[in-house]
Amino acid sequence: MSDARQAHRTDEQPEVGVARASFMNVPGSPVETRRQLLVKVAWMLLWMTYLAYPASDLVNGGHGLAGQVFGWACLAVFVVSYVLLVIFRSQAGMRPRACQVTVAAMIALAVASSFVLGGAFLTMFIYASVCLAVITPLNHALRALVGMAVLTVVTGLLIHAGVDNISTFALSAFLSGVAMTGLQRLVATMKELREARAAVAHLAASEERLRLARDLHDLLGHSLSLITLKSELAGRFMDAGKDEAARAQVADIEQVARQSLIDVREAVTGFRRPTLPVELAAARTALAAAQVRLEAAPELVDAWPSLADEEAGALAWALREAVTNVVRHGEDATVCTVTADESWEASGEHYAVLEITDNGRGPGKSQPGNGLSGLEERLALVGGRLEAGPGKRGKGFRLRASVPLRTVAAPVSKSL
Repeated sequence: MSDARQAHRTDEQPEVGVARASFMNVPGSPVETRRQLLVKVAWMLLWMTYLAYPASDLVNGGHGLAGQVFGWACLAVFVVSYVLLVIFRSQAGMRPRACQVTVAAMIALAVASSFVLGGAFLTMFIYASVCLAVITPLNHALRALVGMAVLTVVTGLLIHAGVDNISTFALSAFLSGVAMTGLQRLVATMKELREARAAVAHLAASEERLRLARDLHDLLGHSLSLITLKSELAGRFMDAGKDEAARAQVADIEQVARQSLIDVREAVTGFRRPTLPVELAAARTALAAAQVRLEAAPELVDAWPSLADEEAGALAWALREAVTNVVRHGEDATVCTVTADESWEASGEHYAVLEITDNGRGPGKSQPGNGLSGLEERLALVGGRLEAGPGKRGKGFRLRASVPLRTVAAPVSKSL
């Protein structure tokens, strides 16, 4: 569905989609197009405006021709190194060694230009500190930034830049690096959140597929079994010349098929929640078609009026699965008994228990199928459990479903 919505939105607004693909880039993600790379480099160059201080010093500082050539060369190489660092980090499969060499060259340029041309070039230490924070692992970043601040102070003292300039540039270099480290942590957290969101979406889709598989198995297994039985009965009646009885069975088949279609549609949309009264009525019809008598106390319909919808739905699914198993696999079964009970655990938990048994041959050595596995998962979702196996004295099949019986507080009426 999300893919469809994405495609629909792209078709409706192609210009917007192209613009976002060209200019937008999530922080920390690799650059995908040249235009994104140009936009990113432009933003980086915008922050290079502080290099106006050393540039102004070259213009108005009274340096000789050799000093100006050296200074402009240092600035040019410094900016190019800065941009190359951005490019290296934006490419897939970047080379860490190239980034380290680039930052080392920037630090060397900052030190050399400061010694040759004076304190105005201490500004370059700020950018070098930011780049150092970018390539340094987070667990070593603080020590690297402290070392960078110390290098700034030592360089400033050796060139006699003045205490105010030294403290300003050293503190700015340290704080700028710390800010970049925080940004790096933020980018890493955003990446983890994106991965976690993708994992959650994948798990949600898997859970929805599992729910749909369980619902379709239980719905279609029960309905198709009933349709098969009634089709066989209709065939027998037609062979015996009992046309009216055959027509009645065909009418029942039509009704079951229509109801199955409704149930499948509701299951797909996730709205269907079976109830015990409905499933008891359906069980009586299905078992009668299989010539099995249903024995259930009348009060079973309202056995647990305070049971929550999820728990009651799980018991209803258990009844449906048990009856389907009797119809399909209950060889020689003539009676199916449904009983309701309550049990207390040693931990103090109160459980509602629904038990379904038949008097057939039993499961033998067969292994539990998809229906019982899905039912066990349904019960586990509401804190319940499933017990299935041979009945008493090894005869028949017994299915016992338990769900927590939690008391629902009655609403308190307020009187004026």
